[in-house]
Amino acid sequence: MLKCTAMWQKLAPLARASSSLCRHHVRRKVLKCDKMVPVIPKALMSSGAPGGAGDNAAYLMIVGAAFLGGGIYMYSTLSQDKKRYQDRLNEITSRSVKLSEEASAAVSAPVLETTPGELKTDPSSTESAGADAAVSPPELPPHAPYLLIGGGTAAFAAARSIRARDPGARVLIVTDEWDLPYMRPPLSKELWFSDDPTVIETLRFKQWNGKERSIYFQPPSFYVSPQELSEVENGGVAVLTGKKVVHMDVRGNKVRLNDDSEISYDKCLIATGGEPRNLQVLERAGAAVAQHTTLFRKIEDFRCLEKISREVKSITIVGGGFLGSELACALGRKAKETGLEVIQMFPEKGNMGKVLPEYLSNWTTNKVRKEGVNVMAEALVKHVSFQDGKVEIKLKDGRVVKTDHIVAAVGLEPSVELAKSAGLEVDSDFGGYRVNAELQARSNIWVAGDAACFYDIRLGRRRVEHHDHAVVSGRLAGENMTGASKPYWHQSMFWSDLGPDVGYEAIGIVDSSLPTVGVFAKATPKDTPKAATEESGTGIRSESETEAIASGEAAVSTSSPRIPQQGEDYGKGVIFYLRDKVVVGIILWNVFNRMPIARKIIKDGEEHADLNEVAKLFNIHED
Repeated sequence: MLKCTAMWQKLAPLARASSSLCRHHVRRKVLKCDKMVPVIPKALMSSGAPGGAGDNAAYLMIVGAAFLGGGIYMYSTLSQDKKRYQDRLNEITSRSVKLSEEASAAVSAPVLETTPGELKTDPSSTESAGADAAVSPPELPPHAPYLLIGGGTAAFAAARSIRARDPGARVLIVTDEWDLPYMRPPLSKELWFSDDPTVIETLRFKQWNGKERSIYFQPPSFYVSPQELSEVENGGVAVLTGKKVVHMDVRGNKVRLNDDSEISYDKCLIATGGEPRNLQVLERAGAAVAQHTTLFRKIEDFRCLEKISREVKSITIVGGGFLGSELACALGRKAKETGLEVIQMFPEKGNMGKVLPEYLSNWTTNKVRKEGVNVMAEALVKHVSFQDGKVEIKLKDGRVVKTDHIVAAVGLEPSVELAKSAGLEVDSDFGGYRVNAELQARSNIWVAGDAACFYDIRLGRRRVEHHDHAVVSGRLAGENMTGASKPYWHQSMFWSDLGPDVGYEAIGIVDSSLPTVGVFAKATPKDTPKAATEESGTGIRSESETEAIASGEAAVSTSSPRIPQQGEDYGKGVIFYLRDKVVVGIILWNVFNRMPIARKIIKDGEEHADLNEVAKLFNIHED
């Protein structure tokens, strides 16, 4: 057709010339005979010599030749297209036969046993599997009514909430990890206290109450395969593992994965969590130091560190917050059994110095030391190098520590890589995607978990990095994705255990820079994390929380709480955090199953003349 068009463009001037010659011929006759000339039929116009009869024939021959050439070209093109189509069809057919033969051969190949919740392949076949995937990538659902980006606690809580409100919903979870959704707290707590030598593979552990459970929320049978999600009759939850969303087209309601495949959605949740933060001094230390450093976050990090702890002589934990202190106590247990040297260093004056008041932070530091840990407070890392098979850490005050391995536990960096392509706002103060009180970032996009910077209707703008917040925010986001339109009013709690004997639960804003009032009492054998889980029946204390609103009419102890003096034993108690004389945060120190009361105090937002009286609500003197 292109050749026909070109030929017609060449013939057009000839046609116009023919008409011009005819008009000139008429004018000459009129001027010569001095009278009107009869109308000449258009059929007699010609581009030939004046008075000749061959001009029409020549014109028709040229036009006919043009159409004939165009017809020949069209026939040739269609014939070639048909041939290419047939060749392509044959190629696809032969490829299907080849893949069928490979699939048949794979049936007889050995398969690794996997723990419940894992989707794994034989490591020795990774390269060949990758090659097959490059030739024929696995089928992905082209569309997911509910698309959840991230495979952590928030995403799973959202999926469960969506299915509860919409039983026929089809939910697709996309995660860059190779594991099904699992809980992270046991990675730094109970898993380290297991006596099972195969715990590193099974990921099953005994809770403080002695009951055994898996780290995974649900077994593989709970989920449907991504390929069958669009066909399953009653909907379901599918998990696409090992895939990362790298781009969001919010106008087209679709995402692009790291393999360039695309999935469209109706509603989307971003629950990407975060990545462990590293110290700049460690990043600049070079490849050798990097090979001897663990950024602790995922299942593979636990497996790697557990293996390392059995092979090296010393491990140094950099960080004195929740994760660093929990890992220090967990590895300290190994220190007593195997002689492993465990060092913990941080710039604060004591463990969890940014959270606990100074007197309680110092008490906690002594507790960690009793677990067999060499705690180095007020230690600021200045330089790190690898020399003579050891990692050498130089502190700002001149102290030098030589160790075999470093664990960096210095916080979390929220994953906000999708903000640019999605046009979402990142909070400059707290980090994370900025959302409203309903956890909504755009009309059909929600954010939950560590990556959400949300508006707390009681405490203002916040970002929380704890398990219970992931559960609560994920559940709320899931409800709102199905049309609930609920604001974030629930104050999520968080907890930390320093072994089975010391633990605390907290709610609200707990910042050691705020004024605090602590009321303590003597602990009893019932006041331990182990005893609390025995009573509640679960090792994940946020799961045992009730949604009932505390009435504040709990049985009140008649004895008066007493604030202990410095150096005394802080067996159990309540610490109130104040802002403008109003309680904005509460820590229950070895006091369990009282969180609804703490939640009501913060929700009321009232000034209290005597916090000793408020502490009576928690019955800390109850035997």
